[in-house]
Amino acid sequence: MEAENQVVVQTQVAEKEKEEDKNTVIDFKMVTFSLADKDYSLDIMHVKEIVKADRFTFVPNTMAFVRGVYNLRGEIIPILDLRLFFGVEVQPKTGKKLENIIILAVDDQKFGVIVDKIDKVVGIQKSSIQPPHPLFGDINIKYIDGVVEANNRLYVLLDITRIFSGKDALENVPRPHPTYTPPERTPVKPAAEAAAPEGKKAPSGLAAKAENLKAAEAPKSDIDDQAYKFAVESLANYKKFYVTSVNESWVRHRFTEWTKAGKSQIQNEADAEEFLSTFWSTCTGKWWTKEFADSVEKILPDNSAKQIIVWNPGCGKGTESYSLACVLARRYPKSKIRVYAQDVDLLTVSNAAMMSIPAELADDWYSSYLTKKANGEYTFNQDIKDSIMFEYHDCKNTNALPMVDIVFARDVVSMLDEASQNTVVADFQEKMKGNGIAIIGENEAMPASFNFGENTVGALVAYNKD
Repeated sequence: MEAENQVVVQTQVAEKEKEEDKNTVIDFKMVTFSLADKDYSLDIMHVKEIVKADRFTFVPNTMAFVRGVYNLRGEIIPILDLRLFFGVEVQPKTGKKLENIIILAVDDQKFGVIVDKIDKVVGIQKSSIQPPHPLFGDINIKYIDGVVEANNRLYVLLDITRIFSGKDALENVPRPHPTYTPPERTPVKPAAEAAAPEGKKAPSGLAAKAENLKAAEAPKSDIDDQAYKFAVESLANYKKFYVTSVNESWVRHRFTEWTKAGKSQIQNEADAEEFLSTFWSTCTGKWWTKEFADSVEKILPDNSAKQIIVWNPGCGKGTESYSLACVLARRYPKSKIRVYAQDVDLLTVSNAAMMSIPAELADDWYSSYLTKKANGEYTFNQDIKDSIMFEYHDCKNTNALPMVDIVFARDVVSMLDEASQNTVVADFQEKMKGNGIAIIGENEAMPASFNFGENTVGALVAYNKD
């Protein structure tokens, strides 16, 4: 009798569990796959399709995890090996076995990731996703969105947005240094020049910074300290722009202009963008004008070395790196040029080597560095391409670069918090050769705690070891 009662109870429990399963609301679907025999997953909303392929077009001067590009029905898509990116073991291919590729879309851009095995689509309740823990995978915890158990298997849910766009998908997670690409604009005059009276020649370079410093040292009564402090905090919150001795003279000058123009506080991202609109250096995020290219060439020091090594952190989409490489080739025609172009936006830096070149550049100062393809489009010649190494790297972390002749990091330092600014500038100083120079943003200055000599050409300042 007792055994019969136990069977009845078990049956009732099983039926109850089935009924609960029916009532479970599936509000999150994920595509599951494996890397080195461990289970991973990602939000199905990022997945466009799944394909198998093995023939990729090689792209030179890219990181090892970039396998090349793939023509998917006429659309050229970069292919990244997720196993190599995470540093997990890659089993050798046998025969003509095709690679398993998940085609993803992040920020309206498509790319493919290679994985070991694609499993299935699993539906779960979003509330069942648990916080990430480093013990759940062989990859860095910052790339994990959470862990979830389904069908008696534990899946590590990857944060695809953060991995491939350099942006955090989760709130309250420390953000990596973002590289800001300002909106299209005409070249902006330095702050001191913009404020110069008509008919009077405006100061430039160090003189401009001196003028800005005077504005910064104005009596405190001229600036509402509380309002200024709130503006500083807003810039950090909305644009990850950190006000320190690197840029404070410009920020105080700009804040004075801002308030005199009747502006209220910086209340949203649009306000922050408007406030910073005059901060960005000439041609930042754009192809360089001939005038600016000439000014960069003038400030570069004499150097007869057989190889000129350049560090270009925060390279963004690559316009700065290509432009700089062309100027370097012109300035040092007998030297081999090597530019290490780095950025934290994986997708952007992966696409940089495949950048399409506007036809109008063929009629500009770039013309001698371009070649015309069979389809009529233009690309940089092989010497320029071979001179640039696009890399995924956060300059705040340890960098295994050789000693460099030039650090070219315009408008980058201001996008780091103060502690990171000091770390990165110390790295600049350590890696610069004895005759090396560093060029930062036109409205930036090296932190006061570092000893650098200065040489000025127009709005550009070259810092050297003092």
